[in-house]
Amino acid sequence: MPVPAFLQRSRTVAAATYDRWLLPPAALAVHLCIGQVYGLSVFKLPLTRLHGLDHSAPTDWSQPEVQWMYSLALCMLGAAAALFGRWVERVGPRCTMFTAALCFCGGLAVTALGVHLHCLWLVYLGYGGLGGIGLGLGYISPVSTLIKWFPDRPGMATGMAIMGFGGGAMIGSNASVWLMDQFRTATDQGVVATLLVLAAAYLALMLFGAFTVRVPPDGFAKRGFVATTPAQRAAVAVGVDRAWRTPQFWLLWAVLCCNVTAGIGILEQASPMAQEVFAGRVTAGAAAGFVGILSLANLLGRFLWSSASDRLGRKVTYSIYFLLGAVLYATLPGLGRGQHQGAFVLVAVVVISMYGGGFATIPAYLRDLFGPFQVGAIHGRLLTAWSVAALVGPSIVNWMRENRVRDGLRGVEVYDTTLYVMAALLLVGLVCNLLVRPVHPQHHHREATAVGEQISMPGVGRPDHGPAPLSQPAAQSAPRRRLGARLATWTIVLLPLAYGVYQTIRKALALFA
Repeated sequence: MPVPAFLQRSRTVAAATYDRWLLPPAALAVHLCIGQVYGLSVFKLPLTRLHGLDHSAPTDWSQPEVQWMYSLALCMLGAAAALFGRWVERVGPRCTMFTAALCFCGGLAVTALGVHLHCLWLVYLGYGGLGGIGLGLGYISPVSTLIKWFPDRPGMATGMAIMGFGGGAMIGSNASVWLMDQFRTATDQGVVATLLVLAAAYLALMLFGAFTVRVPPDGFAKRGFVATTPAQRAAVAVGVDRAWRTPQFWLLWAVLCCNVTAGIGILEQASPMAQEVFAGRVTAGAAAGFVGILSLANLLGRFLWSSASDRLGRKVTYSIYFLLGAVLYATLPGLGRGQHQGAFVLVAVVVISMYGGGFATIPAYLRDLFGPFQVGAIHGRLLTAWSVAALVGPSIVNWMRENRVRDGLRGVEVYDTTLYVMAALLLVGLVCNLLVRPVHPQHHHREATAVGEQISMPGVGRPDHGPAPLSQPAAQSAPRRRLGARLATWTIVLLPLAYGVYQTIRKALALFA
């Protein structure tokens, strides 16, 4: 199907004087919206009480049934990223982000219809199917674009792109709780109206990102950039069809799968877990604060850990994730038994920061091993590990919880075995990470183009002489225009982020009382 003219890749190629620092707000605009999936746990209890506002009725959905919304959405995220990875590279980020906005926000609207009709398969189709496709397309496109704009700092670039996904729950969970409070009546939990309001707001913000994004001109490279890895130094690259046949790809697949499985089940169950482990002490509002503060840790971890990986190296950084994470997971049951709320929250914050850091570090890890050629498509296929983890992680947590509750256990005893299983998974991931080696040269090939665009590497394409010279009046006004554009674009994404941070901190204070 032909791409409309206003969405074509050729319309998004940046001028030589374009300011690359306008790109992170575009990426954040999309990821702050689709990251709402991490705040879905605040809908779990309301969706189990649609026919009984105080207690579940026989016709209401169970928590495991609701959990499948989350699992299907993340499963579809990985599948869509893998299936459409090449299409994303070909049509460019604007068309992809525009399509992601329509799919994700349309999925929220279909979900609202399913809730209104109390039709569970329609909820699955809306949030898990259509919304999941929007998640996958919206996730990979900003990542591959920023990697090309920041060849000098790939870890920081992926952190900037992906940190919004971690922060999405911080905004979405707090906004959703507030909206449900406004729309709740004696016979309605307010879920339908909340989903529709979120769909409209997210659509506006995601379209801002789609029409702000640009792709670098052919041969773009930051002046002063010094290559430090074999993939950066050599004018070679590994295409997606070769990459996924290498042992390095599958080792990184296992690394991501273990890291995600260990964290995703906890995030999906965060709100009910806080209320059950600290029964009578943590309210629904404070539990939303717990979800929000984990989202803040997820956001900051994606930027800080991935930026640190530019200096520490990807393998060392992942080893820290797995070793420290396993130790911290094993301490959580004891903190829950002792009812140490504050310590429990702090340990969970560190764990989830490394969970988020793993997501942001993996694209740079791929770039180091395979080069920038088709890195978006390779990343898309690797995200099938997320799909598997999205099914396994929440299913383990919910299945173990149901069995423990059926056995008459309460509080932290419902989750202790699950937390030990997650710690063991991290140790498996550590072994896989330590086995990663550089890609054998037999998989390299010297192609000059990657699906319609030149490889954006130093020494490939035109020499990097910096921006074209400006006339004197233009040179004097350019810094002023750049500053104004930066302030405008960053303000649009930082305002909702500031709201999420404020609400998160305010509610989270109750957890330390």
